[in-house]
Amino acid sequence: MSRFAMVIDTHRCVGCQDCVVACKTENNVPEGYTRDWIAEEVHGEFPTLHLELRSERCNHCSNPPCVACCPTGASHVHPLGGVVLVSHDLCIGCKACLAACPYDARFIHPDGYADKCTFCIHRVERGLDPACVSVCPAHCMHFGDLDDPRSEVSRLLASRNHHALLPEAGTNPNIFYLT
Repeated sequence: MSRFAMVIDTHRCVGCQDCVVACKTENNVPEGYTRDWIAEEVHGEFPTLHLELRSERCNHCSNPPCVACCPTGASHVHPLGGVVLVSHDLCIGCKACLAACPYDARFIHPDGYADKCTFCIHRVERGLDPACVSVCPAHCMHFGDLDDPRSEVSRLLASRNHHALLPEAGTNPNIFYLT
């Protein structure tokens, strides 16, 4: 079995938003909506400050509350890599998954269904990286199988300090930020 994850090096990210544009283009995300975004967070006290830039999206949690609360089964976990997906034809647009997601990673598509990052599973199934990873000019984004100790994501997490967002939510996110 595999468990896909993304590792993002916050020391290399320059906040260029190429990942955002690549996602919108690859997935035909409607104008005014986004599946990923750049977050900025300042740590420390003046004059010793540190700016962390992060490319954020659905965390493809191992314990996804969006799946548990979906009344139709539209939100589900794909058997390949544990990617959290939405079946648009089953979604009734009730927004329960939006309320359940602690990362605010979903939106209601203008056609009436919940939409979110898919880790570009259509590309991954063909052996390609997600679009955001493939275009990153800073090479700060890495994608792979956490269950493979030889994968780049596993090696990076074993060798560098890192954190996930909102670990206290108990979702077991699969997006990690190198610090």
